[in-house]
Amino acid sequence: MKVEIWSDIVCPFCYIGKRRFEQALEKFPHADNVEVVWRSFELTPEYKPEPGRNVYESLAQKKGIPVAQAKEMSDYMANMAKEVGLQYDFDNAVPTNTFLGHQLIHLAAKHGKQDEAKERLMAAYYLQGQNLNEIDTLVALAAEIGLDAEEARTALTAGTYAEAVRHDEYQAQQINVRGVPFFVFEDKYAVSGAQPAELFSEVLEKVWDESKPANPAPVMLADGTACGPDGCEV
Repeated sequence: MKVEIWSDIVCPFCYIGKRRFEQALEKFPHADNVEVVWRSFELTPEYKPEPGRNVYESLAQKKGIPVAQAKEMSDYMANMAKEVGLQYDFDNAVPTNTFLGHQLIHLAAKHGKQDEAKERLMAAYYLQGQNLNEIDTLVALAAEIGLDAEEARTALTAGTYAEAVRHDEYQAQQINVRGVPFFVFEDKYAVSGAQPAELFSEVLEKVWDESKPANPAPVMLADGTACGPDGCEV
């Protein structure tokens, strides 16, 4: 079963949604047969980092609201994150343009470490206040999850995976993704938002059941033996 997830590194709902989906996956008996593919999505692709500007000020400018209200919104998200074991630290988070980060995730996918990269970048931003605008920071994080530091630096500097990011975003437009996280199961069912783990469990079970081939009719041998997929019976 293939599950594609469009999300942004600095989307607070996306990290929460990731945790809730993981909770459902932990209880899913066929989890080993689920392929998770992370797709790029930039909530603010035009964002230009400004030294000294904090998350609350950036959010206030984007939404056209007072800084105090932006902090209230962030506090609400921090409390929601605690429910899934995440300690968001908005006071120290560095507003980020995520284009480079998404490119690093594509590089990680090449080496079978896409999920590790996604998790590491989200943790770096939300929990540790690291500056994901800097190539040096991204290279260090890449090395932490076992990627080659020089390969990461070369790819980020050259924009090797820039087109891959743009292709993900083009796909999102084609299927009318308006917000993230956005989950697509087997190109058939979609779930939008950081839904409860129970809902993800229901969808996983439904898609799995529908993907299983119907039991073939038993084959009757000349001696009257009926043979099915699990063996033969007289």
